[in-house]
Amino acid sequence: MAVSTTSPAPAAARPSTRRSFVDRVDAHLKWVLIVPSVAFVGLLIAFPIAYTAYLSFTNASGSVSRPKRFVGLENYTRWLTDADRFWPAVGRTAYFTGAALVLELVIGLAIALLLRKTFRGQGVVRVLILLPLVATPVAVGMMWLLIFEPTIGFANLVLGWFGIPAQGWLSDPSTALNTLIFIDVWQWTPMVVLILLAGLTTLPEEPDEAARVDGAGAWQRFRHITLPLLAPVIGAAAILRSIDALKTFDIIYATKGVGGGSSHEAETLNVLAYGQAFQFSQYGRASALLMLFFLLIVIVLATLAILRKKADQS
Repeated sequence: MAVSTTSPAPAAARPSTRRSFVDRVDAHLKWVLIVPSVAFVGLLIAFPIAYTAYLSFTNASGSVSRPKRFVGLENYTRWLTDADRFWPAVGRTAYFTGAALVLELVIGLAIALLLRKTFRGQGVVRVLILLPLVATPVAVGMMWLLIFEPTIGFANLVLGWFGIPAQGWLSDPSTALNTLIFIDVWQWTPMVVLILLAGLTTLPEEPDEAARVDGAGAWQRFRHITLPLLAPVIGAAAILRSIDALKTFDIIYATKGVGGGSSHEAETLNVLAYGQAFQFSQYGRASALLMLFFLLIVIVLATLAILRKKADQS
C-alpha cells in the first residue's frame, strides 16, 4: 500500500526538465544558429589550409601513406632561394594579374559607359558581350589554341590577308604570356562590365545634370563626377578580378600544359605548384609553394582593401 504515495513524483518532473532545456536553447539561440557556419568553415576551408601548412613542413612525397619527416623551413628556404623557377614564376604571376586587371577595368568601364546609353539593339549587344562568361575556361583555352595555331590557325590566316608574317602567338616564348593575357581579358571583361554597369545605374543624375547646365564637357563630367562616384564599385571589381587572375590555372594548362611551355615561359605559381605535386609527387615542396602563394594573395588583398578604404574616404 505504501507504493501509491511515491510513484507520481518522476512524472511531474519531466515537463520542468523539458522547459528548462528549451529555455537554455532560446537563451543561446544565436550560438546554435552559428554552428553550421562554423562547421562549414572548419571542415571545408580551415582544415585544407591547415593540412597544407602541415605538409609544407614535411618531406611528403610519393604515396600519401608514406611516412613523413619534419624538415622545418627547408621547403620554404628552397623556394625562396630558387632563382630559376620560383622568382620568375612570381614575376609572371604578378605581370599576368596586373596587366589583365588594368586592361579589364579600362575596357570594361568603356563598354559599361557605352551600354549605359539607350540605343536600338541594346539587348542583343548585351547578350553577345556576356557570351564569353558562359564557356568554361578549359573550353576557352582549347578554342583559342586552335585560333592561334601557327600553321592552320585563323589568326595567322587573317594576318596573311594583309601581308603580315605569321606569328607564334602561344608557341613563341616571347609572346605566349601576352597572348594568355589577351585570352583572359576576352573571357573576363564581361564580368567587369556587369559590375560597373550595375554601379552606373545606381549613380544619381542630379550632379551630372547640374554640371551639364554649368557648361562642363563630357570628359570633365566623367573625370570629376562619374569616376569619383563610381570609385567604390571599381574597387570592388578590382578585388574580385585580382583574386581570379592570381588563381588562373585552367587557361594556362589547357594551352601550354605542365610547366607552362618548353621554356617555362608561361609558368605561374599555380602551374609550378601543380607540376611539383602531380608530375613529381613532391607534396611537401608543393605545399610550401602554395603557402607562399597564399601569403602573396593575402598581401595583395590587404593592399587593395587599404587603397579602396582611402579612395572611399577621399
